[in-house]
Order: sequence, then structure tokens, then C-alpha cells
Amino acid sequence: MTTTRRALITGITGQDGSYLAEFLIAKGYEVHGIIRRSSSFNTGRIEGIYQDPHVQHNRLRLHYGDLCDSSSLTEVLRRCRPHEVYNLGAQSHVRVSFDMPIYTADTVAQGAMRMLDACRELQQESGMQIRFYQASSSEQYGKVLETPQKESTPFYPRSPYACAKVFAHYATVNYRESYGMHASCGILFNHESPRRGETFVTRKITRAVGRIKLGLQDKLFLGNLDAMRDWGYAGDYVKAMWMMLQQDKPDDYVIATGQTHSVRHFCELAFAHAGMDYKDFVSFDPRYLRPSEVDLLLGDYAKAKAKLGWAPTVTLDELAKMMVDHDMELASREKTLRDAGHKFPARTGQHEHPQLRV
Repeated sequence: MTTTRRALITGITGQDGSYLAEFLIAKGYEVHGIIRRSSSFNTGRIEGIYQDPHVQHNRLRLHYGDLCDSSSLTEVLRRCRPHEVYNLGAQSHVRVSFDMPIYTADTVAQGAMRMLDACRELQQESGMQIRFYQASSSEQYGKVLETPQKESTPFYPRSPYACAKVFAHYATVNYRESYGMHASCGILFNHESPRRGETFVTRKITRAVGRIKLGLQDKLFLGNLDAMRDWGYAGDYVKAMWMMLQQDKPDDYVIATGQTHSVRHFCELAFAHAGMDYKDFVSFDPRYLRPSEVDLLLGDYAKAKAKLGWAPTVTLDELAKMMVDHDMELASREKTLRDAGHKFPARTGQHEHPQLRV
């Protein structure tokens, strides 16, 4: 009799968590997710799973818990007894991490340590092996010491978020080496989608394209337009996470596209898809700059290609078009409601959110 695989995802309501949940359910998994208790639901990205008539509703189960609370993690692990744990939960906004460094360190660094230790304890108690995935980040390379960046490239973090991710990365390596845990790190370069949060720069751009096109917004204000990033599609990257945990031996892998582009170029692609010139609408605002910048990120995914058989499938041009098409539809719905008399907060240039991640 074949046992249904069970997976536990922290950060299941985020971009990556929602794509990963869909991917695993399609693979036949029973998926459990940890969500934080709040006065309102934040499950919009995973509502499609519940609405899909082809998905058995018991394939996805949510549990209250928090990466800042060890006891809740232990309780959820004992309740669902997962074969695989994907630690994607975090305060993941680089710019915000400068404003909330202590909280960022607690959720990102200590949160990973709490989850690792809870997995270690359950393994010792039950004898079952838990395969653990840690979401590492290209931000760990920061002020890069070589280009392109690969698994052996030294880290040089340039934000509280990146410092916390370096801690979490090495904690995962340490638990793997000290306790024999099947624990792997995916050093993921920037990955985007229509589900990206609206304060992250790519989504901020594509949301503005739709709203400007339909007359709902006048300008878009951004920080460092010359920052270079290696951008891929989130749907591709969650597959790589799963592939890492199917290997006989745990290891660390860079997941990237091997191409780098500027924020300016992404603006050009996004606005051009809607028949506009970004130069007419995008303005620089120093309030969006980070205290310390990361100027260039470019990943080498040769190891993932050779050992996992993984490669990206979506180009930056395709990604920009996908996101603009989605956000044009959102803007169209917003305009329809506005024309019908519904009130919306003013958003002339998104100055109300001076944080951005590039």
C-alpha cells in the first residue's frame, strides 16, 4: 500500500507557498500549511485550490502557528507528521528589514532554527526522516565577490534580511552535518509572478502599468533603476525546491536564469507591452533607495541543471507580459468599480509605500 506523501509549508499564503502547494497537490501530496492568526484572512493566493473541483478539499489543511513560537511549530509537526518541510515563511521585504531588523532576524534567522530543531526532535521521537528545505536567497551575496554567483561564492550580505538569511542558511548546513538531517538550501535568485506582493518592484511596476493605462494613476516613483537582477518565474522555481528534496543526498543549489537585467529594462518591457514609453511615466525618488544597495546579481544554475535536471522555462519578456496582462485585468475591474461610484484610496504614485525590493 502506497503512503500518501505529506508536506508542510511555512509561508503557504505567499507567492512561492501558493505555487508550491498547487504543485505538490498535483503530485498527489497531502499539503499542510502554517498561517499566522490575524483578524482578517490572508489566503487569497490559495483560494483557487479550494475552488478547483478536481482537488479533494482534504488535500490542503491549514494550521495556526508562527515561526516566532517554537511550541506552535512543534505542535503542528506532531499533528501532521510531514515527510517534507518547506520553510518559506519570513519577513521577506529587503527594504522593510532596515526598518524592522529585530523582527526580521527573529522570523528569518531564529524562525529557521526553531523549525529545524522541531524537525530534529520529531525525527528522534518518531524515527521517521523529515526532508527539510530552507529558502535561501541571492541577497546573501550582496556586494558580490564574483560574477556569476554560484554555490561556492562567498556571502556578503547588505541588509538585515540578507544577514538573517545567511544565518538560516548556515544553520541548515549545520543541522545537516551535525544530525544527519536531509536538509537542503535553495539559493533562489529573484523570481516573480502575478502573485508577487505589490510593494516588490516588478509587481509595483506592472500594477502601475495597468492603472496608468486606464487613467487610474499618473506616475510611478522608483529608486535605483540601474540595479541589475536575475529574474525568473516563481512557478519554475518551486519545482526546483521539490526536486532538491527528491535527491538521495541533501545539498545546496543556486536557482537562477543565468541572465541579468536592470530595473529600467523591466520597466521598458512592461510599459511597452501596454503600448507606452516608461520614460513618460517613471520618476526617480530617493526615498525608495536602500541604506546599502545591492547593484548586481547574476546566478549560475549549472549545478542544478546537472544534478537535478532543472532549467528555467519562462523568459523575462514572457514574465513581464504575463504580469502586465494580469494587472491590466485588475485595473480594468478597479475602473469599473470606480466608475460605479466605489471609493478607493488615492494612488497617484504609490508614495504611500516608500519600501521597495529590487
